[in-house]
Amino acid sequence: MSSFYELKAEKPGGKTLEFEELKGKVVLIVNVASKCGFTPQYKGLQALYDKYKDRDFLILGFPCNQFGGQEPENDEKIGEFCQLNHGVTFPLMKKSDVNGDNANEVYKYLKGQKSGLLGLTRIKWNFEKFLIDKEGKVVQRWASTTSPEAIDAEIAKLV
Repeated sequence: MSSFYELKAEKPGGKTLEFEELKGKVVLIVNVASKCGFTPQYKGLQALYDKYKDRDFLILGFPCNQFGGQEPENDEKIGEFCQLNHGVTFPLMKKSDVNGDNANEVYKYLKGQKSGLLGLTRIKWNFEKFLIDKEGKVVQRWASTTSPEAIDAEIAKLV
């Protein structure tokens, strides 16, 4: 893929999100898990979404079970958990891999655009974050330990 807008992602229930629909939006993409020490970040992510969603900002959560088996549930149960426990209203994609041969195409693209610490491309753990500007450029990548609150100012600059 040569452009962010050529990507697509599977949504629960067999539907597809065509990233062409995201043109002109600032997008934060996060690999998420329900049973992780970073799971409380869902609340901070939702706060960011609530704050900026009316300014062409979108968060896409990508549930993944590759890190310590911390996302064992199916898509329906993941959605219920996030809504009931964290008030999540931003879109969650179909559970998928973010590393390895079966990594989804979105993460293959993101990792190729912005490497992490020490130039490593692989996703290290749950709740890594990628920020994409309104032109589809991957402008920032943060580790799991970076809280949603800590990236608020970067989002504010782009919306």
